[in-house]
Amino acid sequence: MFWKEPALLGEATATSEKMLRAAEEWMTLFCGQAPWLLDGNTQSLQLPAAIAGELARLVTVELSGSITGSVRADYLNAQFAPVLRALRTQCEYAAAGGGLMMKPYVNGNEIGVDFVQAQSFIPTAWNAHGDITGAVFLERMQKQHGTYTRLERHSMTNDGYLVENTAYFSPTEHALGRVTSLTSVPEWAMLSPKTTLRCADGSLLTKPLFAYFKMPFANQEDISSPLGVSVYSRAIGILEQADRQYTRILWEYEGSELAVDASIGALQTENGMMRLPHGKERLFRELAIDRGDGGDLYSVFSPAIRDGSLFNGLNQLLKRIEFACYLSYGTLSDPQSVEKTAEEIKMSRQRSFSAVCDTQKSLAAALETLVDAMDVYASLYALCPGGTYALQLQFGDAIAVDTEREREAMRADCKDGAAAWWEYRMKFYGESEAVARAYASEAAAGREVGIKNNPA
Repeated sequence: MFWKEPALLGEATATSEKMLRAAEEWMTLFCGQAPWLLDGNTQSLQLPAAIAGELARLVTVELSGSITGSVRADYLNAQFAPVLRALRTQCEYAAAGGGLMMKPYVNGNEIGVDFVQAQSFIPTAWNAHGDITGAVFLERMQKQHGTYTRLERHSMTNDGYLVENTAYFSPTEHALGRVTSLTSVPEWAMLSPKTTLRCADGSLLTKPLFAYFKMPFANQEDISSPLGVSVYSRAIGILEQADRQYTRILWEYEGSELAVDASIGALQTENGMMRLPHGKERLFRELAIDRGDGGDLYSVFSPAIRDGSLFNGLNQLLKRIEFACYLSYGTLSDPQSVEKTAEEIKMSRQRSFSAVCDTQKSLAAALETLVDAMDVYASLYALCPGGTYALQLQFGDAIAVDTEREREAMRADCKDGAAAWWEYRMKFYGESEAVARAYASEAAAGREVGIKNNPA
């Protein structure tokens, strides 16, 4: 990447090069192009994409939302609907790259939203709370004679909200190149090089006209950066080990294929050339050894496959990845081989659910900021009469599925006498111990009466 060209980007260099490289690496892994795969010998399990996909699924399961309250709200709701439909996929990109920018724009009488992935934007300013207030966005166009790059800079100034567009041309795709006119690219011809925006009443905007959806995990790459980190940022080394172990398993099967070593004397000749039995070219192999009279002309190569120990090693690596990536045990590893106590399994699920809930909160905050920015554009460009609006989001309860399993398990324990019914009521009904014991006693008395009246 060429973000490090200070003469072109100015204050954009406020973000460390280490952080920029990390974002590139995360997306490279997501696309199945890990550096350890470049030798052509190592096979990939595609774990980064699977991890990001699973988190996105849990976060967006049964997600719905609406904007209500006025005519303005109805207009915003119509513009917001495509965003909701795209969130499942975009959340996957965010989980992989550490975050995602959502940048609204006006298109005629409508407001569209650009989803900008982690490697295509860089923060230039942020406040004490870590909220990004300025950023540079990158858009690239491949043309027959070279690459055009547009940098869109957003900054909050004393004069207003400043949006600057600058176009560059390079004969290669690895450099910005020289400054060129926006009209060089038809898609950019209508853009203004510099625009200063204020509220309809002339006051300064208090929020940026973009929303950052940040993964809620601690940034170990650069603790001073406002950017988020990939869900698998702490597991990259183990991901490599897992791919290499998977490759060993594949080689074990390939290298252990049944073969027959045959003495030269056992093979037929045709025009002076050895000819293997028809249809068995893979099975038979020529063995240039004279076994003499009475010796076996054939020997079978059929070694025992060590798949059990190899798969066990892979499962151990997958469990470590699950822990590092906030996933429950059994999500990637074989659920039947998870040798953990019930308490350990419960803790792993709680860890996963906490990560999901935190991510949902971060997504909700970003969507609220996005709707606010869309409302500003609706006012600035008089797209719709003003009015109040309220965003309602409903996340599907991925936790509820697991809670039901937990209910079933505890009900079974109660029936077997391993747990008390009053404990069950306290846990799932939120009752105090006194109330739970009272209800449980009444239920037990009822069951006892039933038994006496209906003896077996």
